[in-house]
Formats: sequence, C-alpha cells, structure tokens
Amino acid sequence: MTDVVLTYPDAERSETSEVLHGRRIDDPYRWLEDAADPRTKEWSATQDELARGWLDALPGREAVAERMRSLLSAGSVSAPVWRAGRAFFTRRLPGQEFAVLHVREADGSERVLLDVTEIDPSGLTTLDAWSPSLEGDKLAYQVSVGGDEESLLHVIDVATGERIEGPIDRCRYTSIAWLPGGEEFFYVRRLPKESVPEGEEQFHRRVWRHRVGADPEQDLLVHGEGLHHTFYFGTSVSRDGRWLFVHGSPGTARRDSVWIADLSDGAPVPELRRVLDTSDGVRASAWVERDGRMYVQTTLDAPRWRLCVADPEHPEPENWTELVPEDPDSVLEAVRWFDPGDGEPRLAVLRTRHAVSELTLHDPATGERTDEVPLPGTGQVTALNTVDELTTHDRDRLWLGWTDFATPPCVHTYSRTSGETGLEARAPGAVDLPDVHTRQVTYTSLDGTEVRMFVLSPTAEPDRPRPVLLTGYGGFSLSMEPGYTPSALAWVSAGGVWAEPSLRGGGEEGEQWHRAGMRESKQNVFDDFHAAAEHLVEQGWTTSDQLAISGGSNGGLLVGAALTQRPDLYRAVVCSAPLLDMVRYERFLLGRTWNEEYGTADDAEELGWLLSYSPYHAVREGTRYPSVLLTVFESDTRVDPNHARKMCAALQHATASDPGERPVLLRRETEVGHSARSVSRTVGLATDQLAFLAEATGLALG
Repeated sequence: MTDVVLTYPDAERSETSEVLHGRRIDDPYRWLEDAADPRTKEWSATQDELARGWLDALPGREAVAERMRSLLSAGSVSAPVWRAGRAFFTRRLPGQEFAVLHVREADGSERVLLDVTEIDPSGLTTLDAWSPSLEGDKLAYQVSVGGDEESLLHVIDVATGERIEGPIDRCRYTSIAWLPGGEEFFYVRRLPKESVPEGEEQFHRRVWRHRVGADPEQDLLVHGEGLHHTFYFGTSVSRDGRWLFVHGSPGTARRDSVWIADLSDGAPVPELRRVLDTSDGVRASAWVERDGRMYVQTTLDAPRWRLCVADPEHPEPENWTELVPEDPDSVLEAVRWFDPGDGEPRLAVLRTRHAVSELTLHDPATGERTDEVPLPGTGQVTALNTVDELTTHDRDRLWLGWTDFATPPCVHTYSRTSGETGLEARAPGAVDLPDVHTRQVTYTSLDGTEVRMFVLSPTAEPDRPRPVLLTGYGGFSLSMEPGYTPSALAWVSAGGVWAEPSLRGGGEEGEQWHRAGMRESKQNVFDDFHAAAEHLVEQGWTTSDQLAISGGSNGGLLVGAALTQRPDLYRAVVCSAPLLDMVRYERFLLGRTWNEEYGTADDAEELGWLLSYSPYHAVREGTRYPSVLLTVFESDTRVDPNHARKMCAALQHATASDPGERPVLLRRETEVGHSARSVSRTVGLATDQLAFLAEATGLALG
C-alpha cells in the first residue's frame, strides 16, 4: 500500500441498453467508446493523474527499471538471410532503441543498411518488415510511425543505400515476392479509402504486380476481386521465377485458400488456379522447391501438420503424396531445403514438442529421417535458414536463430560435415543473468485435460509460498514458446516465481488444441488458466494473496475473464491492450477479422457464447475485485482502447475493495501501438506493471 489517496472520478452510468436476439444487454459506459467526446477526454485525463500518482509512488520502481535496462542491454542478433553471397541480419547493441539491419558481404565486411533511428531520431518509427531481392542487390522494407502499423513500403539499392522508390502506402501486413532480376515483385496493398465503404478502410486487400520505380497506381491487379473484404493475402514466387503462390484467409480464420499460377507464359497478369479453398476447412502453405516439386505443409488429415509433395502442374489435394507424416506428439513448424553441396540434399524439419523446438534432417526423396540436429537446450528456434543457390560458401551449414528463457536472441549453426551445432553469434551485450531454475510441469484442467506449464523460479523446488506472476495467451493458434523474457527474469531475480501455461486455444499441441479453445469452447481457455493457478497454490509455490496475473491483447481478454470469474483466486492483475466487451468487439478497428475465433453477436447462439464470459458484462457490484492495472496504447489500430476505458469505469464503480488496498487504474500511452516499441518505452511499461504487481503481492523489488 502506498501513501497515495485514491478517489475514482465520477463516470456517468447511462441507461443505454439494447436487445439482441431477445436478450437485453446493458451498456452503461458506451459513451466511453468515443475518444473525442469531451466527457471521455476529461475522464481519461483524470485517470492519467490517478494512475501516475499511484504508480510513481510504488516502492522498488528504480530497482526494477534498472534491472530491466540491464537485461535488455543484452541486445539481440538474428540469423542471416542469404542472397547471392550477401547475408542480411539485424543486430541491436546495448543502448540502441531498435534493432538495426546490417548486410555482410561475401568478403566478411559488414555495414549498416537500415537504422530507423537515423530515419526518425524521435524513436516513433519502427521497421515492420524487410525482404531482399533474389540477387541481393535490392531491398524492400516497410516502416510505420507512432505505433499505427500503417506500413509504408520503400525499396533501396543495397550497394549504395540509395532509395529507389517509396513510400508506397496502404501496405500493412504485406509480403514481398521478388521475381528473378529484381525488377518486379508481387505484393499486397489495400484499395484507397475512397473506393471502399465507410468503416471498411482497413480491409479490401488486393494482390498486385509492381515494377520497381513505376507509379504504384498503375500496378497490375492480380487477385482479390470478389472475395470477402476481410481477406488477408500472402505471396511467394519459386526461386526460378516460374511459380507464383497466393495464400489467403478471411480475417484471422485458420482456414486457408491457396492459388498457384505458372508465370512461364509471360502473361503480365497470371492466371491463378485454386489449390485449396477456405471451405475445405484446413490450413496449408505451399511452395515449389529446388527439385521442382510442390511442397505442401498442411493440417489436411493431420491436425499436428504433415508434409506432402505434388507436381505443381497437378497441384490439387487428390494428387498429393505424403512425404513426412504427422507426428502424434509434436507439431510440424517449418521445412527448409538444405543442400550441403555433396550431392545429397536434405530437408531440415523443425518441430515443437510441447512448445520446445527440435530439428531433424530428412531424405527429400523418401521423407525418411536421416539425422537429428543437436540444439543448445530447452528453447526455441526462431529462424531456420540455409544459403541460397547463388551463395557458394557455407553450404554445409544450417543457420539457427535461438533463444530460451535465459538466453538473449543469438545465432547457432549446424555443420553437416561435423554433425555439431555451435554458437555463431551471441547477443552483443554483457548481462548479469539471475540464477533461474526452469521446468515444464503437467497439471489437470477442469475437464480432465492435461496441460503443460513452464515455471521459472529461484529454487529447484517450492521452499515457501512466493509471489507468483502467471501469464498466458490461449488463442489464434499462437504458441507460447521458451524465449528470452526480461520481465520474467526481473521478477525471479527479486525472489518471485513466473509461470506460463500452454493453454488451449494456442497452437502448442496442434490445430485440435487450438479448436478446443475457440468459439463455443472458449471457456476451456479460462478453465486451463484457473487450473494453472490452483496447481501453483497446491504445490506450495504461492497463495492466492500472492498470485498475480498478466496478459495482453487476447491475453488481456484471458485475464479479464479470470478476474471476473475468480476474483477470489487472484490478488493483482495487469490487463494490457485487452478485448473486454465481447458483444461489440467487431465494431471497432480489426475486430470483425476475429469472429472466426470468438463468434459474432449477429448470431443468437454465438451471442450466448460471448456473453457467457465477456468480462465487461460479467462485472458485478459489491464484489471484492483484485488490484487491476489496465494498460492501453492510444495509437493501437488493432484493439480499440475503449475496451479498457469501459472496463475501468465498470470495475471502479462495482468493486467492494478499498482503493487504497486494491486499486483499479488505467495507464495510457500515446504515439505507441499494439506491436513494436522502443527499448526505453519497454522499460517504462514493464516498470509500472511489475512494480504494481509486486506491491500487491508483497514482492520486494529492491
């Protein structure tokens, strides 16, 4: 408890309600949806003062800030992408706010190719993506400003660094598929806002063919007309330039459409042939490899994925031949062609077993496993690269991006000649890491399902109840894998325990695991989370009075549901960039692209699913709620901050807890969004979050 006296600002509870499918749904804080409303502005300004007054008075702030700065000073380095003897990679040195893109020439010399802090010293510009041409002489890159993720596309000459063209706008989330020669590429760009219905400006993507240096308004339309306006697309071209692939799905639905086109006829607008349709209900990624075969990584008849091959001239599923079958206990993540130059090419096959990476080599003719690639430990392969066919050196090596909970992002290489894996490039900064014991445990959820959880602690076994920070995600088939996590290390170094369960809804155990935590089964995710908390209490790691939870985005929905369903189980909550009003989430920003995951209020049955757990609608007056810190980013273009505003007002009105003991606070940031942020902003956010949770759970930070 701090010495700050909290008095929540008045927030009008209106009589606003609506009837949907015969259900009356009250929405007393709907007026807070409008950020421009003078009442919202005044209320938000008061919340800013309230939050800053409390957070700035928390004990241990400087200690945790210094610890975060120290842990982040490790920096990072990425596995190189090879093009014609050039290696493209990112490195962040101690003291740098963002990673910098470098190029290493064939003679070993290195130079900076792109540094966003030189483009914009304010630190508001982020590098969203980059893609070198097949010959390595040009580089397309995308940047956005202020967290809006509205990528602007540029092309530069790699030798000189000179900008060749750009910016090309409306390129959010686009892939770049270079054609041989580097004069053209396929990419994805939205239609101009004046060409689409009001409220749909973030949608209506199309695939275009672009000639470098030409007016993008004269680009050739390749694909997208007639499909649902929420479709996302990705493009790729085979290395020989013959085959174009377009992958698409409506919103974030895990149902893929795949098209292929033969570019050998020279037609400016290629004729696309459908390989899969979203109605098939499966996921798939297809490409043509150096042996001329089409490879398909798919969940068709394999929820943990398998690898098939086919003749690209006959690409339909009935012509697929299984090459690497589904494994019943691991998930197929990626496949790379690996030609050591000895006449015996291999396929490098990356899998995750219960979220932990493993890597094997296979005969591309038979699919037979021939070798196991040693990995540094229990962690995550973040990138799997080989040299391209235009690079003559280092052909016998696999390049692995690597991290684990206590290892900053680094690079290892595997030598086919020696059969050994070794450290190639460590993160550039020296850092004093705390002693951390890492384990993966198994516990049982409410319905009897076994769930795995990573636990990081200062002792090998529970010695006494300690403050625990439990986090999770559980959605969109995204896997929570071992990775360098400074906030977790800072918490453990202060004597706490950090835990991360592999909740249903994620992809840790394949597509069935994902489907078991979506739509009508979403409650499974929350049950898995509650069971994780109860397991930590039962095993003696913690007590409910020392148990903090944290989550962001879909993970914000997770902890929002957790605090409303089991307010007795959790002592403190950080809820970041959250979805919380599940009746109206589709009305804002990218919300309508998520209805495949959650359901839609437009359907009576699905509205029932949403209302069964919607945190905003589950707030009950007179309940003793935990301490809650809602953190939002005003430039977020994915999740509207209005979710957190409405939830904050509802909780401040309803809670029976003393504000001086269990406050409900809203922390806002401007000019930052849902995704990438500078190191200094990362430190600032983590300091407030960790200090808030530590004060509530009794963890001494310094």
